[in-house]
Amino acid sequence: MATILIAEDDRAVREFVSRALRQDGHDITAVGDGQQALSALKKGRFDMLLADIVMPQLDGIALALKAAKDYPDLPVLLMTGYAAERQRAHNLDALIRDVIAKPFTLQEIREAVRKMLATPAPLSGDGTVH
Repeated sequence: MATILIAEDDRAVREFVSRALRQDGHDITAVGDGQQALSALKKGRFDMLLADIVMPQLDGIALALKAAKDYPDLPVLLMTGYAAERQRAHNLDALIRDVIAKPFTLQEIREAVRKMLATPAPLSGDGTVH
């Protein structure tokens, strides 16, 4: 299974998502904000980043931009409960593969992660994988 980094400032959501993905056999590292996520990325190798868009200090979109620069092959799935933030993320389709709307069910988050991990990285205009 996959090694997944979760960045979510709401402890209840972070624990819910972590539990759900562990049930599928994934190895989970869960942190409370984008800065902690950047530190975790420097210390370990991850197959996927799952981050909330709205977080203090470093939001999920800024985190995705920084992660894409240093880890261009890392798939990013964002979570949000705000429609405007969802649209903002969709404007970055080259970096962010998908956005899941909160609230979501256990099954919806597990399926979104399964889909993300099964989808090959998109090709850039020069034919390289990003």
